[in-house]
Amino acid sequence: MKRIVPVILSGGVGSRLWPTSRALYPKQLLPLISDRGMLQETAARVGDADLFSAPIVISNEDHRFIIAAQLQEIRIEAALHVLEPTGRNTAPAAAAAAISCDPDDVLLVLPADHHIEDHESFLRAVEVGRTLSEKNHLVTFGIVPTGPETGYGYIRQAEALEIEGAFGVAEFVEKPAAAIAQSYLEVGGYHWNSGIFMFRADCLLTEMERFCPEILSVTRTAMAKGVREMDFVRLDAKTFDACPADSIDYAIMERTDKAAIIPVTMGWNDIGSWSSLWDIGEKDEDGNVRHGDVISVDSRNNYIRAESCLVATLGLEDVIVVETGDAVLVADKAHVQDIKSIVTEISSANRKEHIAHNRVHRPWGYYESLTNGDCHQVKHLMVSPGASLSLQLHNHRAEHWVVVKGTAKVTVGDEVSVLKENQSTYIPVKTKHRLENPFDEPVSIIEVQSGSYLGEDDIVRFEDIYGRSK
Repeated sequence: MKRIVPVILSGGVGSRLWPTSRALYPKQLLPLISDRGMLQETAARVGDADLFSAPIVISNEDHRFIIAAQLQEIRIEAALHVLEPTGRNTAPAAAAAAISCDPDDVLLVLPADHHIEDHESFLRAVEVGRTLSEKNHLVTFGIVPTGPETGYGYIRQAEALEIEGAFGVAEFVEKPAAAIAQSYLEVGGYHWNSGIFMFRADCLLTEMERFCPEILSVTRTAMAKGVREMDFVRLDAKTFDACPADSIDYAIMERTDKAAIIPVTMGWNDIGSWSSLWDIGEKDEDGNVRHGDVISVDSRNNYIRAESCLVATLGLEDVIVVETGDAVLVADKAHVQDIKSIVTEISSANRKEHIAHNRVHRPWGYYESLTNGDCHQVKHLMVSPGASLSLQLHNHRAEHWVVVKGTAKVTVGDEVSVLKENQSTYIPVKTKHRLENPFDEPVSIIEVQSGSYLGEDDIVRFEDIYGRSK
C-alpha cells in the first residue's frame, strides 16, 4: 500500500498572535507550546515512515530557509518545498501539491499551526480518511465540539457512509452567534471545521476542473513556469499573482457531491489567538499561564509571556500580557480576536514591528539590532557553522566587524584573512566583502555600521550560496 503524502500548508502570518508572530517569523515557526516550532510539531506528527512519505511543504518564499533549517533540526527532509510569491489561500496550494504527485497518491493536507494532543486518535482518523479517499471521497475532519464556540466554522454531518465513523456532508456553516452555537451542541451532528483534508490527487484535480478551473489552470502554469532553486520550487510570480484566492472549503468542499466528514476527538486547537494558548496552557494555582521571567501578584486567569525581560503583574484578571523586547501587548482576553486591528494601525503608521523582530533570521544564522541612531547602527551577527554571507558591497555605509566568539573567515576587497576572538576588520563604503564560518562552532560578530543610509536594501550581491539576488 502506498504511503500517504502529507501536505503542510505554511502560508499564514498569524497576526492575531502579534507581537510574537511577525510577517517574517510567523506563529507556525514559533515554539508556542513546546520547545519545537509548530511546523516542526506538525511535520513530526506525520513522521511515521511506514504510514507517511516525506512531506510536501507550501510556504511563502520569505520563510524558505527558516523552514528548511527547522526541518533539518528534526531530521525530516521535504520531498518538495513549493514557494508562493504571494498568498492565494489554500485551494491553489492544494492544487500545486496535487499536480506534483502521482494521480493515485492520497494527500493529507494539514495547516502547519495546529495543536493536536491525542496523536493516536489523529492516526486512527487518518486511516479512516485513507479508506474514504481511495473510494474517491474528498474528506474533511470535523472536531467534536466541547462547547458553543463562536470562533470556528461548523460542518453538519449527513447520513452515515459505508465506512464506520464516516458521514456525508450536509452543509458548511459560517462562524455562528453564541445562541446558534449552543443550539448546535443541543441538536448534535455539528462539528468544528478543522481545515484538515484528505483526498486522492486525481480526485481533487477532477473536482477543481469542475468547480474552480481558473485556479487549477493558473496554478498548473505557475508550476510549469516555476524555477527549481536548490531544494525549492519557486512558482512563477507573474502567473501566480493572477490566480484567484480561495480556500479549499469554498472552492471545492462546499460544492462537491463527494465530500465526507470524519468526526474526531483528538485534543485539537488551531491556536488562533492568545486565549487559545491560555486554554491549553499549564496553569498555576491562580489560573495564570506564564512563560519566561514572570512574577504575578494577586493576578488570576491571565496569559503572561516574557521573552526578553522581567514582566510583573499586579491585580490583573483575564488579561493577555506579551513582551517581545521591542513591543508589549496588554489586552483583555475577551478582545484578542481584534489584535489584527493593532497590526493594521502599526502598518498604517509605516512602522516595522509587525514585520520582523529585533532578531532577524537569515539562511546563514541571524542578526539583531542592539542600538541605532541617525548615522550609525550596532548589530550582533551569529553565523552558523558552514554558513556564509553573500559577497556584497554597500553604497552608503561602512562597517567595522569585531569577533567576540569563534573564528571567522573574512574577505575585504582582494584580501582574505582569518579573525579570532577580539580581532577586527574595517570595510569601507563600496568595498566588496564577505563573512564566512567554515569552522565547527558558531561565530559571533559585533557589527558597527556608519553612513548616510543604513537600510537593509543597501546590499549589492555578487555571489550567494543560497541563490538570493536581493
